[in-house]
Amino acid sequence: MPYPALKPRTRKPGEDRKTDIMRAALDLSFRRGPDQVTTGMIARELGLSQPALYKHFPKKADIWRAISDSLCARVADNIVRAKAREGSNLDRLRHLVSLQLELVRDVPALPDIMTMRNPDAEKSRLQTQMQASMGNLGLALTEITREAIDTGELRQNLDPADVATLIIGIGQSLALRMLVFRNPDIVVPNGKRLLDLLLSGFTEKGER
Repeated sequence: MPYPALKPRTRKPGEDRKTDIMRAALDLSFRRGPDQVTTGMIARELGLSQPALYKHFPKKADIWRAISDSLCARVADNIVRAKAREGSNLDRLRHLVSLQLELVRDVPALPDIMTMRNPDAEKSRLQTQMQASMGNLGLALTEITREAIDTGELRQNLDPADVATLIIGIGQSLALRMLVFRNPDIVVPNGKRLLDLLLSGFTEKGER
């Protein structure tokens, strides 16, 4: 399964292979499980020798470090893009959720990595960084929700943090469903539909 760019960026010549290696590691993680991925498997996936792979990443830990940095950068970029979006606060809220759903669709190994028990040092770092990024996402959702309440787009009696928790819950439930059915394509359309359903119950008249 080909992955889009892990984060929006203009790649320098020579970095394409590094991105291919990162994608292959994540693809194998979704198909085999992140704890089963080896540098040998990654090299075979790309038709490379292990020495050729090591020219780009001298150690396996370097691959996961690059993946971690790229994924966290993408989450941060999603937050910036959503906050800068023109329109209503609900438009910004929907946009941020949509971007995050696309991340889960594009990197379906992420839920497996996030829920690993006793991860090795490389993946433990990734888990920790992604947990921090998810914390920032929760704060951004809470902030936008609070602004939507202040402007009357959502009911005044809502707790912004509760709304953010429920929105995150949509993504988590779809991530679990994706892992069960091994189908990343269900995430975005179902997530958008469920978000609209959720928000419709939070307006003054129950309207979308």
